[in-house]
Amino acid sequence: MALPIVTADERLKQRSGIKGQIWGRYGIGKTSLVHTLVGEFTPLVIDLEAGLLAIQDAPVDDISIRSWGEARDIACLIGGPNPAFRSDQSYSEAHYRYAVERFGDAQAFAKYDTVFVDSTSVAGRLCLNWCKGQPQAVSERTGKPDLRGAYGLLAQEISLWANQWQHIGDRNIWLVGGLEERTDDFNRRYRTPLIDGSKAANELPYIVDEVITMAELHAEDGRPYRAFVCGPNPWGYPAKDRSGRLDMIEEPHLGRLMEKIRGPVKPASERLEFGRPASADATPPETSS
Repeated sequence: MALPIVTADERLKQRSGIKGQIWGRYGIGKTSLVHTLVGEFTPLVIDLEAGLLAIQDAPVDDISIRSWGEARDIACLIGGPNPAFRSDQSYSEAHYRYAVERFGDAQAFAKYDTVFVDSTSVAGRLCLNWCKGQPQAVSERTGKPDLRGAYGLLAQEISLWANQWQHIGDRNIWLVGGLEERTDDFNRRYRTPLIDGSKAANELPYIVDEVITMAELHAEDGRPYRAFVCGPNPWGYPAKDRSGRLDMIEEPHLGRLMEKIRGPVKPASERLEFGRPASADATPPETSS
């Protein structure tokens, strides 16, 4: 059997999907980003929040998810089985066959080039509720609930779920979640993803290609504007860009953002600071944002 080597020419011809996480506070317009996909892309919305009022007029298909089991099954069905997993593990061949029996042929998803999962925060809550009912969440010594065991299982489950989405090679996947502001022991404010379990929140950025915060910034004249924060920034927003094509600040338009990610790489000297030249007029956002 020959080694499955992908040559440089073959790899350059491939068009793999973009995988990213978008964080933002409530009301910032995360769900409304679906509007910016219509026309250029064919999105499928995975709705875990029962909160699609913001896109009620958008001509997009959606799937409503009410449990962690459903969230895993849909990810397995769209992404296909992982041959490395045992039959008793999630995302294995056996799990895939079960998902097909439950929901039907995976070919039904072939027409969608982009999957918009709203939201990771709710997925975390559903997952934690499921984890609390598992044997790992019960102390073997006392028989009482063991929260450490539940949160350890939560981190494992969320990481496997995110990895399943990440390995769907031919589709764009956007996981959307809330962002909260906290204060550390020294009374310093910082922003962190809104998801149960610190380990789960810390592991997600290492899995996906793009980490973006949708935030409200302010120009020097005090005018507020919404933007994508896409790279290291002075405000402490979660952000990273594996593509090397994005400026620190980008227009909050998901369709045009993906077009830019697929475009030519800019030399470092041409990339913009704060989305502008060095004389940027952007100022840090208000602490409430």
